[in-house]
Amino acid sequence: MAYTEDVPMVRPVVLDEVRQTHMPRRPLVLNNRDFHWITEKVCRIVEEKTPNWWWVCFLVAGFVASFTGAGLLYLVSTGVGVWGLRGPVYWGWAIVNFVFWIGIGHAGTLISAILCLLKQKWRTSINRTAEAMTIFAVMCAGIFPLFHVGRIWFAWWLFPLPNSQSIWPNFRSPLEWDVFAVSTYFTVSLLFWYMGMVPDLATLRDRAKKTWRKYFYGFLAVGWRGSCRHWANYEMAYLLLAGLSTPLVLSVHTIVSFDFAVANLPGWHTTIFPPYFVAGAIFSGFGMVLTLILPLRAVYGLHDLITQYHIDCMCKITLATGSMVGYGYAMEFFISWYGANPYEGFAFINRAFGPYWWAYLIMITCNVISPQLFWSRWIRENTALVWIISIFVNIGMWFERFVIIVTSLANDYMPANWDYFTPTVVDIFTFVGTFGFFSFLFLLFIRFLPLMAMAEIKHVIPQADPHMHHEGPSHGDHHEPERLT
Repeated sequence: MAYTEDVPMVRPVVLDEVRQTHMPRRPLVLNNRDFHWITEKVCRIVEEKTPNWWWVCFLVAGFVASFTGAGLLYLVSTGVGVWGLRGPVYWGWAIVNFVFWIGIGHAGTLISAILCLLKQKWRTSINRTAEAMTIFAVMCAGIFPLFHVGRIWFAWWLFPLPNSQSIWPNFRSPLEWDVFAVSTYFTVSLLFWYMGMVPDLATLRDRAKKTWRKYFYGFLAVGWRGSCRHWANYEMAYLLLAGLSTPLVLSVHTIVSFDFAVANLPGWHTTIFPPYFVAGAIFSGFGMVLTLILPLRAVYGLHDLITQYHIDCMCKITLATGSMVGYGYAMEFFISWYGANPYEGFAFINRAFGPYWWAYLIMITCNVISPQLFWSRWIRENTALVWIISIFVNIGMWFERFVIIVTSLANDYMPANWDYFTPTVVDIFTFVGTFGFFSFLFLLFIRFLPLMAMAEIKHVIPQADPHMHHEGPSHGDHHEPERLT
């Protein structure tokens, strides 16, 4: 008996019909721009005459950066006492600023490495800027613990180098863990950033008209010719560095949180710190990415490359991580109550209602309340409001580190030791100067290196699809792909 006659025939599903049943994807490059337009748009930022606004910002950033240099020179010549470090707050602004800048650098590696492994193509327009931000933020962060040791000329003893005095670092100290974690993070992030720029540096080399540009970009391009072998090696190395960077995103700020979590101090000794610190680092990092990206988008007219979809994605990640941070704040109070430890309970009540209540209020307002505005699509589409909220995020995350460190130390187990911490002028000027140092380096980056990853952006436009002429109307007009320039 033949059963095949009773089985209805299944009509083969055409690929075009499947595509039409799904929502059209939001384009990552607007106005159907081609390869040549992307090359010209990004390269002209570097090749055109330096604008006047850049010189003004560069001089202002250099002047502000000199505050850090003057403050550190005064500290070395006088002593660490010029900072507001006195009993019981021996970890003052220096460690607050260190944790703050390390957190700023997390979004770059997240956008570059994790989103690369997850094949999130929207990262291509913002990853280069975020990676540069990571490098410069870690450089700013390293200043504070380095000079916090006091005798800066002995700082090399933190590394396990053979020496005549047989002095080896204490590997049980979480501060020693920071040395290895941060130095590894900086090294891998720098390699990842440079590796991604090689094809674009070769493009600038081939377009260069001045001799010094040809040699400068030719040296950085390390002989790139765009052959199949070069691309195969490049993609493999890029993937390996992405895989190596991904655990660093989680491990670095986890180790930074161990500076506090392993101490038997109320307000610090809690197991929620590692995930809480990682979420806060990504939160503050995306806040800084928005703070930098939006002005560049307006100044250079990059609206076709940094679209509203990119801003939406960054706002949603900021909203998600901000909600995680708010959950962490609530769980801290719950754990202190559930643990029934009177010292823990006092530490958290003192944070909210003690002498530093104003700092705690700023922290809650900026980190928990302000990101919730991103639930509104109207706010996400208002670039000015997004930029203002991103600044609030960074302010709130600095105050979070201030609250964690200062309130726990200022009121410890012995009331006789209690004191109110006040930063000195040297503290303030040294910290403000790091923003100038960060801006100084970032301005040099946007002036002499490709601001955006041209090679990666070209892979996400419809012209890069060999089946482009089969796409629906949402992918642009039907024409032959442009030649890659």
